[in-house]
Amino acid sequence: MILIINVIIVITIFFFLHRFLATGNSFASLHYEFLLGISTISGIVCHTCKVIWQHLREAVMPTPKAEDWLRIAEGFFKSAQFPNCIGALDGKHIRVKKPPHSGSRYFNYKQYYSVVLMALADSNYRFVIVDIGAYGSSSDSRIFSASRMGERLRQNQLALPEPRRLPGSAGPPAPFVIVADEGFALSPHLMRPFPRRDLDDRKRIFNYRLTRARRYVECAFGILSSKWRVFQSSIQMNPDNAMLVIQACVILHNFTRIHDATSDADIDQNMTSTVIFDQSRTGRPGTAGLAIREVYADYFCSTEGALPWQMDAIRGSR
Repeated sequence: MILIINVIIVITIFFFLHRFLATGNSFASLHYEFLLGISTISGIVCHTCKVIWQHLREAVMPTPKAEDWLRIAEGFFKSAQFPNCIGALDGKHIRVKKPPHSGSRYFNYKQYYSVVLMALADSNYRFVIVDIGAYGSSSDSRIFSASRMGERLRQNQLALPEPRRLPGSAGPPAPFVIVADEGFALSPHLMRPFPRRDLDDRKRIFNYRLTRARRYVECAFGILSSKWRVFQSSIQMNPDNAMLVIQACVILHNFTRIHDATSDADIDQNMTSTVIFDQSRTGRPGTAGLAIREVYADYFCSTEGALPWQMDAIRGSR
């Protein structure tokens, strides 16, 4: 009997949490629906989110090893025809209520208060590495640079595979890279588009090919917010508790991507390839990063690396 009661309690708690995450209902609304105190509801949500993060993280978002990076790269080459790509990087602003005495630290350029979910996604729309909780007022480049993920990338601690030749190429080995938008700084392992000024066909082709790979993280964010509607309005919690909610949703997102047979592949076909550039958000790129970007740009225009439709794609976007 005690076991049955415990099982019923656990099922009730997870049903209750699902209602909060999937509908985005306020604690006040849930208070009237479940006849529980608001402080009790808040405690249940925070504690359960913490348990989900602690016990499921290694199962659905483990620390990548060299073989994992190779598998991710194969996925990007198959889906987006971008070789040696180990992930698409971007940041998503998550609305939160203004924390007391926080000044403008959480106030972002979109004119609302937020914390940032910085995420690296694979071609299956799963999150590979995340960093959660940066101030909304910070730029993507600054957040990534200060994050554990960015620090490990700079110090070569991500267990990346050794550079290898691009498919069909006889040139020197190229490093494995992350693709990102113009909000990030160029580096040997992080590729961003060419600036919009003085674009020739070769640079346009590189930007097009990079955007085809980068959109996977945007799709992942879209799937996350459409499935967990708590993100479609401001999370009425302090930043620390909001971080617990975000962590739980990231883990549940990966869990459903792994175990749900339903595919969201059609989302990929509906994504646009438009690139908007803002040169004010990053510093001067490094010499090594510039040289590696040139290697990829040359490859995408070569016989071995060109796509049959890429010229039509860049002409249609002018």
